[in-house]
Amino acid sequence: MVRPGPMERVVVGKRGVDRIRGGHPWIYRSDLSPDPREGIESGAAVEVVDGKGRLLGSAFYSVRSQIALRFYAREKVDADEALLRQRLQSAVAMRERLFPGSRFGRLVHGEADFLPGLVIDRYGDHLSVQTLTPAMESRKEIVCDLLEELLQPAGIVERNDVRTRELEGLEQRKGVLRGSYEAPTIYEEGEARMQVDLVEGQKTGAFLDQRENHLHAGGYARGRALDLFSYVGGFALQLARHLHGREGLTVVTNNLAVYEELVADETIDILLLGGLVRRNYRSLVGFLTEDSLRGIRADLCFLGISGIAEDGSLLDSTVEEIPAKRAMVAASKHVVLLADGAKFWGSGLGRVAGIDIVHTLVTTDDAPEERLDALVEAGIDVRIAT
Repeated sequence: MVRPGPMERVVVGKRGVDRIRGGHPWIYRSDLSPDPREGIESGAAVEVVDGKGRLLGSAFYSVRSQIALRFYAREKVDADEALLRQRLQSAVAMRERLFPGSRFGRLVHGEADFLPGLVIDRYGDHLSVQTLTPAMESRKEIVCDLLEELLQPAGIVERNDVRTRELEGLEQRKGVLRGSYEAPTIYEEGEARMQVDLVEGQKTGAFLDQRENHLHAGGYARGRALDLFSYVGGFALQLARHLHGREGLTVVTNNLAVYEELVADETIDILLLGGLVRRNYRSLVGFLTEDSLRGIRADLCFLGISGIAEDGSLLDSTVEEIPAKRAMVAASKHVVLLADGAKFWGSGLGRVAGIDIVHTLVTTDDAPEERLDALVEAGIDVRIAT
């Protein structure tokens, strides 16, 4: 728990000031002038000023990460319980306006909701939470108290078993924080019904931040689609939903959940790839999967990644999936990259391919405009999910 007290002051150099005034929510350690390091507690809320002492805003400070400051306000304000309540209320209210009546979706998406380091997904009566920075980890109990006050969930699960926490000096952990939880959870995405395990599944359970991309992908339903590592099958299921009255679709997948969901639909042909079963992810991986892909030619490949580097490299954090993703790209005539705006300048442990292999990009309206313009000039068909 970060100790209460007056806010420390951190000075930012000219390059960092330019980034802030350009709207960027982060300041890197190299832009601090000077770097306070251990002089400020990791996770503390600090006042940020330029070299002349002019206020730039308020941010969370990290001792370990190269992202030293994550802004949560453009004025001086402490990140106390009152501020957290107001931010959570605003985030929930905005989702209710955008998706009236929906009980499934991403309630909080870090910097987009001025709550950097915090991700909250809603699955009906249960919430899945990630606290990815020291600031949010130290305020986790307050966040849970506020979520119980605002939403009265039956249970709150934490999914803090991600490598990015280690970069902040935090341990990986997962489990039930409040209330109770029993798997599986059934959730809806458009007309598709899917199931997920919030504790043992991937990340916060499913990829609810990709919901609009999943629905948008349905418009591509034609021919033979290669949908590999789709986890709970969001993209494949949305493709299948648009098949009525159209040419049949062949779904090539390594995902057991996709197979189980589609096997009863006689309008769809399914090619299930072999490999080693990963029980937690309900998928097949390994050399058998890669060998199977070498004998396949698909019309469409729907590719998911962890991030897009500044040089255009497509990155992925799950290293055991990278060889098969490369084989997947090689087996397809047309590659559709599904990457929301947060994936730009994202990270990953390995390189899948360069951006030049992409024919179509489906993204969200928070993607950097200048980057999208460059991709259009390079001949990539850019689509904004709505």
